[in-house]
Amino acid sequence: MDHVDCVVAGAGVIGLAAARSLALAGRDVIVLEAEDIIGSQTSSRNSEVIHAGIYYPTNSLKAKWCVEGREALYAYCAERNIAHARVGKLIVATRDEDVPRLRELHAQAEANGVTDIEVLAAEDAMALEPNLQCVAALRSPSTGIIDSHGLMLSYQGEAEDHGAMIAFASRLIAARPDTNGMVLSVDGAQQIEIACSVLINAAGHGAWNIARSVAGMPFEAIPPHHLARGNYYSLSGCPTPFERLVYPMPSESGLGIHFTRDLAGQARFGPDVEWLDGETLDYSVSTDRLQEFENAVRTYWPGMPDNALTPTYSGIRPKLVGPGASPADFVLQSPADHGIDGLFQLFGIESPGLTASLVIGEQIARLVAGKRG
Repeated sequence: MDHVDCVVAGAGVIGLAAARSLALAGRDVIVLEAEDIIGSQTSSRNSEVIHAGIYYPTNSLKAKWCVEGREALYAYCAERNIAHARVGKLIVATRDEDVPRLRELHAQAEANGVTDIEVLAAEDAMALEPNLQCVAALRSPSTGIIDSHGLMLSYQGEAEDHGAMIAFASRLIAARPDTNGMVLSVDGAQQIEIACSVLINAAGHGAWNIARSVAGMPFEAIPPHHLARGNYYSLSGCPTPFERLVYPMPSESGLGIHFTRDLAGQARFGPDVEWLDGETLDYSVSTDRLQEFENAVRTYWPGMPDNALTPTYSGIRPKLVGPGASPADFVLQSPADHGIDGLFQLFGIESPGLTASLVIGEQIARLVAGKRG
């Protein structure tokens, strides 16, 4: 049986960031990816936004890793020539009753260490974006956009340059503790077993199945898994309306149907929040939500032409809580959390996971170093 120091399950942005950090630290690393390409699910079905760190509870992992990860990511992109742009963002209140909540967000951002955010009067915000309608806004200069696939390719390249290997079409189907770590059953071109000292379960939505497949895993250590599909609609037939990203007031389950654009300038709106039953990943786009999208967008862009929105793609967030519950924090489990030596697991890595990916990868490498010496 082959033995490897570290196995990472999942070649999304988090798994690749972990593989990069482990390989840079001199670890022997294999990445197991069930699909035949990197980042085919959550990592490539999002808004590609570099978040500032505004919304998350102070001292949460989301807040700390987002603020730290944002600046690390900008520096990394500049160093590695990854396409990105610090375009800035406006969070807008479109009703007078939203202004107190906007000021609460301002205080939250400052408590999280977002030091460049400012409150704008309506006329100042609309002077920046003439197509905008609002009664007040927050301006976040440090929000940006990024080529997420380019970022993942860079993580992959660095990991492979330092000896890591990615095994595509290789699904981890079972794991059991062993005297020297863990023994993994992998289903690929043929079913094989691999022994490893450390297993990093960074498989996104697949992390739950992997956790359930680990012999001896306490049931209570596996958090709930809820699917929240977010649909995106693109803009066609008219110019992109804003230079900056524009976000409405956040809802309990998401950040509202917001305006973003890609690096080529193509505008898109979304995501909404559509809860799915079970654990089947259905990436079909809900085409019956056009009226909902138009109503939401016109609260801050009243001049949007009729028939300007087209359903385009969807993503599914791995949520730890269901409808009506307060958003949950990231979960990064170590052996102290479940009692299985050599196993580290990540659950619920939704936004701002892309922004925080470098920091999460480095945190995993530090935890492994603490175990392995």
